[in-house]
Amino acid sequence: MLTVISFLGFTLFVAGVAWYATRKTDEKSADGYYLGGRSLGAITIAGSLLLTNLSAEQIVGLNGQAFAEGLMVMAWETLAAIAMIFTAIYLLPKYMKKGITTIPEFIEKRFDQQTKALLSILFLFAYGIVLLPTILYSGSLAFSTMFDLSEVLEVGQWAVIWICVISIGVIGMIYAIFGGLKAVAVSDLINAIGLLVGGLLIPIFGLMLIGDGDFGKGIGILWDTNPEKFQMQGAVDSSIPFGTIFTGMMIAQIYYWGTNQSILQRVFGAKSLKEGQKGMLLAAFVKFVIPIIVVLPGIIAWHVFDGQLENPDQAYPALVAKVLPGAFTGFFAAVLFGAVLSSFNSLLNSSATLFGFDLYRMYFKKDATELETVKAGKTFGLALGLVSMMIAPFIAFAPDGLFSYIQQSLGSLSVPILAVVMTGILTKKVPAIGAKVVMIGGVILYLISLLVLEPHFRESAVMVAQSEGITDLAELSIIKAKAYPHYLHVMGILFVFNIGVMLTFGKIMPKKEVLAEEMTDVIDITPWKYAFAIGAFISLLVISTYFIFS
Repeated sequence: MLTVISFLGFTLFVAGVAWYATRKTDEKSADGYYLGGRSLGAITIAGSLLLTNLSAEQIVGLNGQAFAEGLMVMAWETLAAIAMIFTAIYLLPKYMKKGITTIPEFIEKRFDQQTKALLSILFLFAYGIVLLPTILYSGSLAFSTMFDLSEVLEVGQWAVIWICVISIGVIGMIYAIFGGLKAVAVSDLINAIGLLVGGLLIPIFGLMLIGDGDFGKGIGILWDTNPEKFQMQGAVDSSIPFGTIFTGMMIAQIYYWGTNQSILQRVFGAKSLKEGQKGMLLAAFVKFVIPIIVVLPGIIAWHVFDGQLENPDQAYPALVAKVLPGAFTGFFAAVLFGAVLSSFNSLLNSSATLFGFDLYRMYFKKDATELETVKAGKTFGLALGLVSMMIAPFIAFAPDGLFSYIQQSLGSLSVPILAVVMTGILTKKVPAIGAKVVMIGGVILYLISLLVLEPHFRESAVMVAQSEGITDLAELSIIKAKAYPHYLHVMGILFVFNIGVMLTFGKIMPKKEVLAEEMTDVIDITPWKYAFAIGAFISLLVISTYFIFS
């Protein structure tokens, strides 16, 4: 009963505060619904950025990878801080001085309407097929494992996942579609604080369990008995070979933090460029310590459960169920529920923005009023939410785990999108046809690599090795990994290739009309004078972790 009361109490508290904070915002205007009236401050932005990113798919997925492979998966978090710094210092001034609402709008100003529409469609595919379903699935897996819902409801695990997916999806759609960005951002801030507090409790209680009540002793035991789990440099057959942090991983990070609409929409809603930069840099600093929440518990779970779990993605919820005292269970469940809703809400709100702002007026009703545009965006968001709910349970069958599924799937879209955005920023002469060719061709080339070439070369290499009498599984794993570049390396190769294709178009058929730079008067675009110094400090902290654990 205490668990239920604390869960409902915290959830209703968040909803009440969000309603109170947004009661005067004009949700019928585009700026009001999509950008929160451009009224967000640095702390709200930072909280919303963290919660948009740090949801169940991140917590469950990364801890699952840490359970299997150890500390090296921390690279996803530490390098994210570098990408956020790059975005805050270099990309945000270029975006915000144009007063844009969406990244496709930026692309329209640089290329043309068709390029913008194509980019919006790619974003919507990424949200509907990859991100929204993984958020729903990971949240459902977490709740079903933490509370053993299969036994409580007396139904199978498959049925429990469906029940949770539908429940989370329906609540999330109501929250996002009818609340607008400001409601999402305000609730994000509260849940971010709760998640940081609750998330830190899990490794604390886990280490105390290992040390028989002694936190320090628990650290020593974990470190001494699992030295292989504290290596930062991934082997060639791991999910993150060390070299990938210099190629595709940085591309994936800059795409996510520097071009992803669901992330940047929070910053575009800032009162000023200065507040946007402060918010992103504050989030980058917090990101540096996030591995304590999204990586360390996975290693603790490896020790506690002696590596014996049916599915690595169950590591985090199983540890929570084992170590968290009953008095905290309802609170943590509410915070995790809020985190799941946050990411789901954020993506739905961004989907509504992309459709209403970038597609509805272009292809459905060119003279649509702002109110009609908002309504169309909401309707599309509801439809996309329903599609994602139908896909979500089937992610259970992904062969390499939740987090790998997310990154590999997004690679098909992140590489061409980032190539187009960066080329659009850095050049003036590349024509729209170059961007269109890359966005279509880049997706096709990546999918051919991932689904055709990689399986062929790796299976052939294993067959040859076995025919030569090699049967050792570890040796075969290394041979298989070396037979074809890692998908992150493929992303790096294709990124350079896509840039080359666009520059070639710029040479062969350069754009004749180069538009003059425009400056918005919607918000103050004076940059924060301490942005570079703070960014450099955070970067040094990130680099230091590799020396400490190398």
